[in-house]
Amino acid sequence: MRLFLKRLGKRELATSFVFILFIILFIIPFVTIGMKSVSVGWRWPALLPNELSLDAWRSIMKDPSLIESIVTTFKIALLVVILNIFLAIPAAKALSHYTFKGKSIIEGLLLSPILIPGILLAMGLQITMIQFGLADKMIGVVIVHLIPTLPYAIRVMRAGYERMGSSLNEQASVLGAGPFTRFLTVALPLLLPSIRSLMLLTFVISLGQYALTAIIGGGTVITLPLLYYPYFSSSNEAVIAGFSILFALLPLLFIGLVEVMMRLVIRAVNRV
Repeated sequence: MRLFLKRLGKRELATSFVFILFIILFIIPFVTIGMKSVSVGWRWPALLPNELSLDAWRSIMKDPSLIESIVTTFKIALLVVILNIFLAIPAAKALSHYTFKGKSIIEGLLLSPILIPGILLAMGLQITMIQFGLADKMIGVVIVHLIPTLPYAIRVMRAGYERMGSSLNEQASVLGAGPFTRFLTVALPLLLPSIRSLMLLTFVISLGQYALTAIIGGGTVITLPLLYYPYFSSSNEAVIAGFSILFALLPLLFIGLVEVMMRLVIRAVNRV
């Protein structure tokens, strides 16, 4: 009994520690930035701002490119997520379940963008993009955003396939299930956590791309980072805090959409 109480006490202590750490690392900074965005001249060591004002938010909302940049950013990130899903799933399955000649070389090439700065690859691809008419267009920006996102997407999905193994697919195949049925009823439910992680990770990485978007977009494809960085050099910290909140809200909105979509997918799979 004493041992059980000791274990229970350790679990409660660990839970409390994680909860406190979460508050310190995430809640307090977000609240602080929120207060900063509606304050005037708030400086340390003052715990609370002396004066509140919405001037920073008015300045942000007056920017005529704000709504367009948010919509463009969301469209690009969403397309990047979709392309990563369609490209990473077959690549991860091949790397995890099959052995073939040159596998290590292909694996190295697929993961090389993690080791090589993406801006170098983007500058090399710029000439190709111009030749194919993809420069200064949204589709070109979407393609170049695959450079920093696809390697991570493949790693996430490969880990999911390795956890799943191949025995369940083999059993479904013996029972007469075709490739599509096996994926829909066996692989997809088990891979949903990995797909969720892939979507969130690639969305956040795409959201923060400034240099790649500027090089391939040529200043005609305006995303939120391109709109934000000129303000970052401003001395108005309230405006910077307001833009930071906008950056934080986009992933949260996407997370909500992903969770709703995942529930719909789970219901659809259960009906099959």
